[in-house]
Amino acid sequence: MSKQIAIGLLACMAFGVCSAAAAQDGWISLFNGKDLDGWKASENQGTFTVKDGELVVHGDRSHLFYVGPVNNASFKNFEFKAQVKTTQGSNSGIYFHTEYQEKDWPRKGYECQVNTTHSDRKKTGGLYGVVDVIDNAPSKDGQWFDYYIKVQGKHVVIKIDGKTTVDWTEPEGWTPPQGMDGRRIGQGTFAIQGHDPKSLVYFKNIKVKPLDPVKVVVVTGGHDFE
Repeated sequence: MSKQIAIGLLACMAFGVCSAAAAQDGWISLFNGKDLDGWKASENQGTFTVKDGELVVHGDRSHLFYVGPVNNASFKNFEFKAQVKTTQGSNSGIYFHTEYQEKDWPRKGYECQVNTTHSDRKKTGGLYGVVDVIDNAPSKDGQWFDYYIKVQGKHVVIKIDGKTTVDWTEPEGWTPPQGMDGRRIGQGTFAIQGHDPKSLVYFKNIKVKPLDPVKVVVVTGGHDFE
């Protein structure tokens, strides 16, 4: 076995997942398309179901937090991607640097907005309450679109179908918007938002690429390498 392949496989094991895809390009799946293994829903658990390989979000307010083995469900620097499909009048969101919370809207972390035609003027691709996409959504109801988020240091980039909608760096001495004290770069997990009973949104192919280095020391045949 080559050193490169061994390192790739060991890195996957360190993240709690070992797959050919992860070893090849660094992307690791967070959602298996079969059930909610590795995820934990807050207050109204019935809001989240899985059907035909897709995460279906429909019901009373709830948030689905990633609590699985990948990176021990704690991410600082990362790339994240998912495919999302909204329906008429629906609202949702993707949180990062957050933590499990039993009730209410997550207090910790940032929300990346998912909203094509909901009455809220803040639309898909915005960093909610911080850098908003107002009125004109880059997404269309009933059509899958690619949602990409990258956090490196305090720099946040959001892209929808490859088009940048947010390119923002949290400034030194940052004061979050009123009522959003937890909107700070830090470290934490991801969460999918169930907004309200009238909202129906779909997610699939939810993946992450951790950008923090993984150090693995291997000793084979009297030789070691990192």
